[in-house]
Amino acid sequence: MNVAGKPSPPPGQPDRPDSLLVPTWIKTGIALLYDEISGNAYEIRLKLTKEVLTIQKQDVICVSGSDHSSNHRTVKLHRQPVGGLGLSIKGGAEHKVPVVISKIFKDQAADQSGMLFIGDAVIQVNGISVEGATHEEVAPSSPSSPIANEPKYEKRWLDTLSVPLSMARISRYKAGTNKLRSNAFEVLALDGVSTGILQYCTAQESADWLRALSTNISDLTLQNMKMANKCCSSSDQVIHMGWVNERLQGADSPQLYKCKFLALKGSSFYIFSTPPVSTLDWVRAEKIYNLCEVLFKVHKLWLNDDCWLQANLYLGIHQDYELEDQRPYCFSVVVGHCKSHYFNVELGSELAVWEKSFQKAIFLDVQRTGSKTYTCSWQGESLCFTLDFALGFTCFDSKTKNVLWRFKFSQLKGSSDDGKTRVKLLFQNTETKQIETKELEFQDLTAVLNCIHSFIAAKVASVDPLFIEGQSIARKYTYSN
Repeated sequence: MNVAGKPSPPPGQPDRPDSLLVPTWIKTGIALLYDEISGNAYEIRLKLTKEVLTIQKQDVICVSGSDHSSNHRTVKLHRQPVGGLGLSIKGGAEHKVPVVISKIFKDQAADQSGMLFIGDAVIQVNGISVEGATHEEVAPSSPSSPIANEPKYEKRWLDTLSVPLSMARISRYKAGTNKLRSNAFEVLALDGVSTGILQYCTAQESADWLRALSTNISDLTLQNMKMANKCCSSSDQVIHMGWVNERLQGADSPQLYKCKFLALKGSSFYIFSTPPVSTLDWVRAEKIYNLCEVLFKVHKLWLNDDCWLQANLYLGIHQDYELEDQRPYCFSVVVGHCKSHYFNVELGSELAVWEKSFQKAIFLDVQRTGSKTYTCSWQGESLCFTLDFALGFTCFDSKTKNVLWRFKFSQLKGSSDDGKTRVKLLFQNTETKQIETKELEFQDLTAVLNCIHSFIAAKVASVDPLFIEGQSIARKYTYSN
């Protein structure tokens, strides 16, 4: 359900309150808590606030009686076997036969509580014998009746687990596989505490909860970013951060993924195993890359030349695609020396945010940096190659500093490389209109090519911001659905 009965927004557009006094998402609802090992599930209630997801289980508690100190914890049951309660029930009023408990499993809820609640019957379990009494039998007929001192029972939803959403993550995949759970997911807190598998009756219901949880987690992440930025200079601000799944390098199976926490901060791209919660944590990242020297790639899905694959981003309706590992919502980040990291996110909207965030972070880094110089060579000569946001490309002798050639970004008409060290840059001479080829060799050609891409993209964005918006693959995909 939505706040104040508001209609759901289109996918990719997060719901927002009409007033700042109304929390972003406050939500309650019924779900099933599913045990993948046993295959059992039982009904729970979920309560979502801005900062916490609470799981409640329905119990029957003693609310009155002569011996208040002996209140028993009881459990609501259905008239059919229900996983997790430890018994099997037959009969009942609708069948006009006595209630028969055919089996009580040791150490399960029924065995531990000693009391059961079945429809309108309160059942006292004593060892292997079962005694039953209806509500009419235990209700007091008069104040003087001995029955008046009998316990009374009331159904209530009681909190059993609260999962803080700050830096929490959502997982829709079965462990160790690329298989999406059907209308189900789990939420894991920063400390690793899990809700277990939350299963819903319909895809729409699952989508609503997924969107609500994702929105609240994102809002809390934004708060953490703002707090971190108070301790950082204007040139070292956090642009975006969040959880992803990274495919393990060199793994025999593409199904092997591991949770990682990514951050775009200042001039760097960080990869963490756990989120940074203090200033010192930022120097403990697994990997740190220069933003100018990375290339973000969305792994898009096509049916034909101009047709986006129509797959609902939130409901998880997917076909058997011929993907590298059959996970949707993937992107890669190409880094130096022809290496790359391959990531997957849970929602298409997250993919769009990462794409936009990389574009913004790289644009800001290029503007701050202004220029980048690399050592290179050609035909045994030691040279320097400079990318300058204002001037374009410049090549000069590393010893004499004499400029050998200079071209604007707009004069670059093409390029080719051998995938190792050598690149050919094709420039158009403004006077002769002829194409001039310049060949250079670099120790880390990938980093140089990525940097060229970053500077040109930033230059275009500074002249025509809408052009970059139009090139956003993930956002096209998000808002077309």
